[in-house]
Amino acid sequence: MTTHHPTARRSAAEQAKFHDAMTQLWEQRIRFNQVLGLTVLSLQPGDVRARLDMRPELVGHYLYGRLHGGVISASLDAIGGMALMVALGEKYHDESAEQVMHRFGRMGTIDLRVDFLRQGIGDHFVGQAEVTRLGGRIGSTQMRMLNDQGTLIATAAASFVIA
Repeated sequence: MTTHHPTARRSAAEQAKFHDAMTQLWEQRIRFNQVLGLTVLSLQPGDVRARLDMRPELVGHYLYGRLHGGVISASLDAIGGMALMVALGEKYHDESAEQVMHRFGRMGTIDLRVDFLRQGIGDHFVGQAEVTRLGGRIGSTQMRMLNDQGTLIATAAASFVIA
């Protein structure tokens, strides 16, 4: 069993490098996030948020112009994973950006539950996530999605393999 012994925090320059690498990974390298149109709003511990702009190709009900439930699910899943990445960055705060980014290679969702509370009506949506547990092999998150009026439209909970 390997135990992590934290030392000094990464420098401000290295932290900025980590933030930039996370944004690039999340917005550009994970191609499905690009298809969804997800953009990072915040990657701060305790404040992980992303935005999704409504587009015609994301409509799930043609008569009402509602956001497709699959888009809501996929977005909340991605945002939960992003929250865990931020938490891992904090847990391994003594590692370089490159070392922490390497840890994400084996992450994956193992359970996702979504509760659809209201219709996905709006010009844009904001997803938020918080980590509820960060273990050695499994991490758990809770997520929320609000429309542009601040109305809660869905909640979710997920578990991810992180090691």
